[in-house]
Amino acid sequence: MSMNLHELIIRYKKDDESVFNTWFVNNDERLKAFRSIRRGIHTIIQDIKTKEFGNDFKHSSLEFVLNCITEQKQIFIGASHAFYWKPKLRIPDIYENEENKVAFGQFLENVIKAKKEEQVLKEIILLDQCGIKGLGPAVANIIYFLHPEIIPPFNTAIVNGFNYLFKENVKLGSWKEYLRMREVILEKNTQYRSVFSKDLGAFSGFLFDIGLKKIMIGDEGALSEKEQEKINKLIKKRHKEVADEKEEENLHTEMQYHLLKIGHSLGYDVISASNDRSRCHAGNNFSFISLPKFPYIGIDKETNNTIALIDVIWFEKDTNKIVCAFEVEKSTSIYSGILRLTDLHFSFPEDPSSLFLIVPDSREQELISQLSRPAIKNNNIEISYIVFSELRKHCDAICKLGDNKEILKKIARVVG
Repeated sequence: MSMNLHELIIRYKKDDESVFNTWFVNNDERLKAFRSIRRGIHTIIQDIKTKEFGNDFKHSSLEFVLNCITEQKQIFIGASHAFYWKPKLRIPDIYENEENKVAFGQFLENVIKAKKEEQVLKEIILLDQCGIKGLGPAVANIIYFLHPEIIPPFNTAIVNGFNYLFKENVKLGSWKEYLRMREVILEKNTQYRSVFSKDLGAFSGFLFDIGLKKIMIGDEGALSEKEQEKINKLIKKRHKEVADEKEEENLHTEMQYHLLKIGHSLGYDVISASNDRSRCHAGNNFSFISLPKFPYIGIDKETNNTIALIDVIWFEKDTNKIVCAFEVEKSTSIYSGILRLTDLHFSFPEDPSSLFLIVPDSREQELISQLSRPAIKNNNIEISYIVFSELRKHCDAICKLGDNKEILKKIARVVG
């Protein structure tokens, strides 16, 4: 090996296109995913307990969780494939086999409650002993979002990078092999923690880029012309993804600002999501029109933290009464925004707020499909929506002519 591991890590961290820089650090969506996935796992557990989980991956609560994970495209693309129901192979056998389904639900419940490393590892070993066909270490990608300091992510590229870097021969599909790989990762992560993180996603991203041969290790890893062309295409693709995500983030910030501006003009106290309050649009800082902190609204801490992640909330002036709540959706799961608004509604069923989804014009039909789902319609919660172009076009007029939240009915739409 022509350079030591420390030098490789430093080179990796300096690369603007590395997984470390495009996914692990400075990525609000990555941090948001942890909470959405944790809540989604609670839903899976409840669905299994109440026998509402179903016999297919599609439209299940598990699909929602995996969608949240695969939205982290820089490292988790394809993570959902292991969970697709393959009827000819009868895998993974958690859809038709009730006993296996319950075992999976109990595993998730025990892992989400676990406080210590040994508790998590015990549950993995017990799950492995169940011998559920097709349910292997891909589950680690779910557990990672519950215990990022204990369980590293897992996919083919990470395994390839691990084997290439450490001259190992870890096999896919085996929990025993995964746990062996994990031990080495923990040891090396501890050794190089000063340049990495307690969160094992950082080291896994390093292995991922090695596995894609984006990081070369000595002359023995020299690329062929065909491989180099493949890597160049990958880098161009990642450039485009980063640019697209930046554009989407700018759009998201713009829509949040319009909503804050309108609410402020109508005489309400306004606030943005807790991780967005330092943002600004066109030189206008959110902090200049927002409340300095999320007010006390008299509910339990976990639900309060979830509601505080809603993109924009309006309160009656000088009170803690929520008047309107808005979730701005761009490329992420619309369903997660619906869940946050639903949490808010059921927290104050006697005094409901007006709930809105703000969506790109191109996603209107997708939103209508989500709001038409039986699980949403049967809740009898009215969630209106506004498309980006309408909010942008009418923002100044609403600020000038509106008296209260009822003015939004001029541009809002509902699913019949």
